[in-house]
Amino acid sequence: MANDEPLLSIGELARRAGLPVRTIRFWSDAGVLPPAARSAGGRRLYDSAGAAQLELLATLRELGLGLADVRRVLAGQASVAEVAGAHRDAIDAQIRVLQVHRAALAAVVKRAASDEEKTAMHKLAGMPRAERRQLIDDFLAEVFEGLEPSPARAQRWAGAPNLPDDPSPEQVDAWVELATLVSDPDFRRRTRQVTEYGIQLQGAGEPGDLEDLAGWATQHAVAALLRGCPPDSAEAATVVKRILEPHGWQARREELLTGLEKVTEPRIERYWQLTAIINGLPPFPTHAPALEWLIVALRACA
Repeated sequence: MANDEPLLSIGELARRAGLPVRTIRFWSDAGVLPPAARSAGGRRLYDSAGAAQLELLATLRELGLGLADVRRVLAGQASVAEVAGAHRDAIDAQIRVLQVHRAALAAVVKRAASDEEKTAMHKLAGMPRAERRQLIDDFLAEVFEGLEPSPARAQRWAGAPNLPDDPSPEQVDAWVELATLVSDPDFRRRTRQVTEYGIQLQGAGEPGDLEDLAGWATQHAVAALLRGCPPDSAEAATVVKRILEPHGWQARREELLTGLEKVTEPRIERYWQLTAIINGLPPFPTHAPALEWLIVALRACA
């Protein structure tokens, strides 16, 4: 400080900076804006360097930086760019959380959810990304523990749901439903059963045979379902005959029925439908109604 440089009182400094005196006094007491000197009466006095420091301090605070970060910048321990970059990353993380909560609120309004549902939705929607990933990993680990799925099956399940940073209410709604689904012990048990049966067929060398027949049968079942054909009707019996005869499967009807009963689990199909919504993919086609129709029709034709 030059000997002839005029010093400013805290009131003059406040007027020049357009800030309340109490704010400057607080920053001074916190050690981030020490006075250049004190008057004979003990009043704080500030020089031009202090005024410049105050301007920088006010700017950093307007950007939302805490006093600890401000102190580091003013002490030369970190650059403004470094601190601002870290603060920007923190704000981005907060924005992502707020976006998810906003979408969750929209989903609550859309569903007219009860108080209990609202609490559950906020809890599931507010999960950090790592916790969401862990929930799915735990589910898959339980389903596939000790099993050796085919590369195609493993790749399919690897396409796990991944809620985006700025989800729509529909995506949040889908995530909440899916998170509830994979947390259900019965759903985990049934998913493992279906997976085990698929792997069992792989070991027997028959998955193509059964899968081809199931695909062929599903096409006929879908058509019958769309026509409104009751599964226990004479027309349904004709559809079943049309399905089995070309492949010589009349004698293996029970085997087909048993296989369909083991693998038909609408909740698994729902898992993939929800995953498609969450990941922003095209709608997942539904076959569950046709398979359920086919199961009833095969039973009725016994």
